[in-house]
Amino acid sequence: MAAEPMAAAEPMAAFEPEIRARSSEPRPFWLALLLPIGIALIFIGTKTLNGTTAEIRVLLVLVGIVAAYLGLDAACQKRWGAGFDTSAWLSGIWLVMIGLSAITVSWLPLPESKLVKNSFGEGLRLRPDLFSRHPFGTNSQELDILGGVMWGARTSLIISLGAVAIGILIGGVIGIAAGYFRGSLDTGVGILADSLLAFPPLILLVAVATVFTQNQWTMALELSLLGIPTYIRLSRANTLTFAQREFVLAAKAMGSDNRRVIFRELMPNVALPLASYAFLVTAVLIVAEASLSFLGVGIQPPEPTWGNMIRGGFERFQDHPHIVFVPGIVMFMTVFALNRIGDKARERWDPRETQL
Repeated sequence: MAAEPMAAAEPMAAFEPEIRARSSEPRPFWLALLLPIGIALIFIGTKTLNGTTAEIRVLLVLVGIVAAYLGLDAACQKRWGAGFDTSAWLSGIWLVMIGLSAITVSWLPLPESKLVKNSFGEGLRLRPDLFSRHPFGTNSQELDILGGVMWGARTSLIISLGAVAIGILIGGVIGIAAGYFRGSLDTGVGILADSLLAFPPLILLVAVATVFTQNQWTMALELSLLGIPTYIRLSRANTLTFAQREFVLAAKAMGSDNRRVIFRELMPNVALPLASYAFLVTAVLIVAEASLSFLGVGIQPPEPTWGNMIRGGFERFQDHPHIVFVPGIVMFMTVFALNRIGDKARERWDPRETQL
């Protein structure tokens, strides 16, 4: 009876080399022709179809982006082989661009994107024109959307990275202690983390946001309420994995006390898995911050954020979709890039992933 499952599995095992060979084949090179087609669709959707509805223009731009990516992926795989991960490289380049824009935005000679009193004469709701003074257009207050997106990147990164740092510091220490000492401490910490994770996150954030005056640092503290229980569970799970390794058992056998084992043996090894998940948690917190700003309980104008920029153009979406579409697509690409790089980091640094 035990031989039957093995016999049933043998035909599938015979096809495994063929499946792997097919998955390692590069995309057909003719797909590279989609790159100029996609660029043309993006240009048509943003520049020429002034009399059509917003849905058609947005759909054309989205189709153009997908076509351009498929064409670029085919060209890259033809040049560097089937193992080339175009999406990961593009994600890394995008995150570098977002980081540089957040750092340098205050030094760049951009048109006014914050104060309405300094934007008169710039033009009301100008459409995107990459070769003009306003490459991404202007909004309903004549403010430059490109500058607003760059200032919004700074705000989102400060808030989300600050919240992640707080989550790693507090949640990581609590999780390591719970996973190492176990017993009643582990039970109590587990109940606390599960309770925080079970509470609806948006309702929790809205309730906390209505109590405090909103700025970048208070929002980072509020969003850390989402990161702390996540990092408690992550650090606890990784501590349980490393606590059974030979170097920890050897340190205990040599007479090391608990503090030395935690800070010298466990914490440096748990830090890398936690850092790999920082990309994913940052992506979640960027969306959470934008949601609060969109609902009007987050960062308020004149400080631009991706959330309040989307909110400001939502009422005129049909006639001027770029006011919503530009910050929305920038936020989408940033969150996608963080998740993509986070997956790669998790595969490399998380010991539970490398064992699969």
